[in-house]
Amino acid sequence: MQTSSLSARDLDVIWHPYTQMQTAPAPIGIVRGQGALLFDEQNNAYLDATSSWWVNIHGHAHPHIAQQLAAQALQLEHCIFAGYTHPPAVNLAERLLKILPDNQRRVFYSDNGSTAIEVALKMAIQYWDNKGIRKQKILAFKNAYHGDTFGAMSVSGRSVFTRVFDDLLFDVHFIDVPTADNISQIINTIATLQPEDIAAFVFEPLLQGSGGMIMYEALAFEQLLQYCAGQQILLIADEVMTGFGRTGKNFAMEYVHTQPDMICLSKGLTGGSMALGVTTSTAAVYEAFLSNDKLKTLFHGHSFTANPLACTAALASLDLFTDPACAANRERIHEKHAAFLQELQQVTVIKNPRLLGTILAFEIVTDNADGYTNALADHLHRFFREKRIMLRPLGNTLYILPPYCITNEQLDQVYNSIRELIPTL
Repeated sequence: MQTSSLSARDLDVIWHPYTQMQTAPAPIGIVRGQGALLFDEQNNAYLDATSSWWVNIHGHAHPHIAQQLAAQALQLEHCIFAGYTHPPAVNLAERLLKILPDNQRRVFYSDNGSTAIEVALKMAIQYWDNKGIRKQKILAFKNAYHGDTFGAMSVSGRSVFTRVFDDLLFDVHFIDVPTADNISQIINTIATLQPEDIAAFVFEPLLQGSGGMIMYEALAFEQLLQYCAGQQILLIADEVMTGFGRTGKNFAMEYVHTQPDMICLSKGLTGGSMALGVTTSTAAVYEAFLSNDKLKTLFHGHSFTANPLACTAALASLDLFTDPACAANRERIHEKHAAFLQELQQVTVIKNPRLLGTILAFEIVTDNADGYTNALADHLHRFFREKRIMLRPLGNTLYILPPYCITNEQLDQVYNSIRELIPTL
């Protein structure tokens, strides 16, 4: 029988992500979850106000997802997906294509958001190669974050996440996010880059998450997409974070008219219960890989591609997501955030409070530059941890991104903790 705490045992054997292990406080041992709450070994409740890295949309240990998973585990837990298929994969692909932009025709499975991006990049570059056209340049936004594998890092903004590896990443043309004031300049910049050589433009639609919850307007974005499409630049929408209702619509690309050539999904795809990635494509992209020449095959896969358990979790999550009650909850959260936003606008130590869908974000004014390495983050971590509220700041950027099941009383608890934070700044 183990007598040491989960936290103490962890410190002997675990290396945590995004954590300076020498200086970070010991991790809190979480043993169960229910709704928007997580519970530690002493049964203390922690309010998950950021959906456990943006993945949990329906709440923890949701019985519908758990029941579907248990039934599937007794039926089929895994099957090689090259040359074989199974009901959860086919059912999920059919249901996803019904709610995605209507030009999407094919679903390629992988295992997380970063690999969904890798798949899209390989699809885009090989698409042109299969057509006998050499186009290998990629366009992306400054401050972008698309994942931590090398292709995903390459199309992400150069930052603390990529610093050590910058010399190993392939070259990418980075542009500003579009506004009414700069859209003409951005288009002129792309025109000077020989757009005929650009294979694809990869972007987080309307919201850059890890870059600092940067929000931008749909109208200028639409102009940019139209220009790129007119230059035969493939459009890759990274909806890993923005998908499944986070921005107010089912998918952020619903705010614009130009449809992407590929869409990347993960995080909320399974309701946060299991790892799964998806890259969808148009018929035109898919058909460029059809040939008697085996060298035109998309040589990409994962051992756990289309894992039946993960696909089942995604199907159960879709059951909940498409229930009208889910949309009502998202609207309720938005309205609560909007009221608190008005309050934040009056606070002098807070700047740029902003709201998109269920995501409320703002910066705290400090003497240091804004960004992920701002030293204020340590203070914020300690403060909210003591309040047993799970808020994970991006430097001096604080945001609330809750599961849709969060109650009004729980939201008030989060807002009150921020009110209590302000005098300590």
